[in-house]
Amino acid sequence: MYAVVETGGKQYRVELGETIKVESLPAQVGGTVELDRVLMVVDGEDIQVGQPVLDAASVSAKVVEHGRGEKIRVFKMKRRKGYRRTQGHRQNYTALEVTAINI
Repeated sequence: MYAVVETGGKQYRVELGETIKVESLPAQVGGTVELDRVLMVVDGEDIQVGQPVLDAASVSAKVVEHGRGEKIRVFKMKRRKGYRRTQGHRQNYTALEVTAINI
């Protein structure tokens, strides 16, 4: 059984017991989060697809940690003008462990 949920403007395919990293959420470590924007649920041969979301479905998850992702380099340059800028970025994330898929 798996579900496709949307959070932070991104879609994630989640299964029971899986840990995913999503955009930062305002929740305490050890607390629970209810993801209610469920786009699709697949249970064996039974497939439910929302238009665009399933009203009765939700995914429960436990907050494992908050952290920051890998550093990326942003480099801008305009040729022949002497313009160069380098900037770094680290995106905040929240790690969630899926505890239940509620249909």
